[in-house]
Amino acid sequence: MATIPEEETCLTRVALYVSCKNLLKKDITSKSDPLVVFNVHNGCYWVEHQRTEWIKNTSCPEFVTPIVIDFYFEKIQKVKLSVYDIDNDTETLSDDDFLGEIETTLAKIVAAESYTDHLKIPPHKVSQGTIHIRAEEMSDSRTNKILALKFKGQNLDKMDIFSKSDPYLEICKLTSDSTYLKIHRTEIIKNTLNPDWNLFLISVDTLCNGDYERSLQINCYDYDNNGSHDFIGSFATTLADMLGAKDNPISYDCINPKKQAKKNTYKNSGRIILQSVNIINDHSFLDYIIGGCQINLAIGIDFTISNKVATNPKSLHYTGPNGKNQYLDAIKAVGNVCADYDFDKLIPVFGFGAEIPPKNKVSHAFPINFNATNPNVEGIEGVIAAYKNCISKIQFYFPTNFAPIINHIASFAANAAEDGTASNYFILLLLTDGAITDTDKTKQALVKASKLPMSVIIVGIGDADFTAMKDLDCDHGVLKSSSGECALRDIVQFVSYKKFLQAPSDVLAQHVLSEIPRQLRQHYLLSDMEPMVRH
Repeated sequence: MATIPEEETCLTRVALYVSCKNLLKKDITSKSDPLVVFNVHNGCYWVEHQRTEWIKNTSCPEFVTPIVIDFYFEKIQKVKLSVYDIDNDTETLSDDDFLGEIETTLAKIVAAESYTDHLKIPPHKVSQGTIHIRAEEMSDSRTNKILALKFKGQNLDKMDIFSKSDPYLEICKLTSDSTYLKIHRTEIIKNTLNPDWNLFLISVDTLCNGDYERSLQINCYDYDNNGSHDFIGSFATTLADMLGAKDNPISYDCINPKKQAKKNTYKNSGRIILQSVNIINDHSFLDYIIGGCQINLAIGIDFTISNKVATNPKSLHYTGPNGKNQYLDAIKAVGNVCADYDFDKLIPVFGFGAEIPPKNKVSHAFPINFNATNPNVEGIEGVIAAYKNCISKIQFYFPTNFAPIINHIASFAANAAEDGTASNYFILLLLTDGAITDTDKTKQALVKASKLPMSVIIVGIGDADFTAMKDLDCDHGVLKSSSGECALRDIVQFVSYKKFLQAPSDVLAQHVLSEIPRQLRQHYLLSDMEPMVRH
């Protein structure tokens, strides 16, 4: 006789692709900048499960970030999708415009080939716009394979009057109802007819559900700030076809059907070249950590005069009777988490923006233990002791330059990368009280560092204007140097400490370190580097 298992068994995992049409226009000079928040009901209250990406200036967004969730046939899984017009870079949604929401069940979404509903503003008001959700079953026999794809464009059509085009690609896969579903969007390359897009990763399951002959369509658009992006052209292919680029690049005609129909002499609207394709094994963050990858923390501390001298009670470096300040609190919160992954517990700590003994010359990357040959201190307690000793021996000065410290730690990461193993990953924690003065050099340093096993966390101390820092944290775009070179991946996370003044220290740590697993995994996958095996 068959027995009923006592524990719930997940029937399958599904990926939900979300799009909206005719959203409310909340901005005066442009359309909305929408994002969708997916919530699940735990029996008592709503809990945020995941968010889509944020798309700027559109009333009809098609999100390429799928909502991934386990589906249980035997359970009523209540879900809520809320749409917001994002007005700033903060994580909180209370300061963004609410555009409407729907409440339904996961079963209804899965049962429908394409689920559609009108957005509502509670309690009963119907909002403008509709939301559309397509569910794709994620195969039980997942391939556990990741594709690394590299495209470039050649002689694309000029779509702008006063400049060239600003091209980007969208990859779509054919669905069961013979429509194409968008699953990936590249970065935008400004003002060029010959774009060279970054290498990117996409799972074989996401691309084609493991069906190498599944039809794919790749569309090329010219980005416009007003949201009305111009179609340049497209081509059809399959994964089986693209794998031919493992040996030699493949060139595709980028075809615009309307132009083709009007001109007998029309050949193409340029060419899209698949420069390389590589299938690599998928590995998790824990695979690398368990294999022996060491997390190496390095710290950079702002000692510029804008902090005010440490003996001034209004100084951000003033410790007072309790021996605490925001700099020390941030160091403890982040450092104590990273220390668990660091085998030797040795932390290089540098200061910047101060005159240092014995010659009182300004330095933007000096070891706070004043030992140029060995800037390491032992553990977080060692960092605190060195910091307090350093404060009494330096003169706060200016300007606020980040590039020297970033380049210095990048040299450590470059040396570690030379052994060709996933053995060492570096996290640079930068603590600062104000806007940087070497923005172009900092961007160049970060673009260079994006190719290395390295991440940068910037914590803003005090009440200064940190707009420039947010520009470095490109969660919704690609960081570019002044020369136009794009970062290979996003390696920067910025937070303002004042938002966490009343929160437990572990909340700050969770926030600033949340992107590290993804960034580490992405680096090693892009480098086609397997986790090590402990012996």
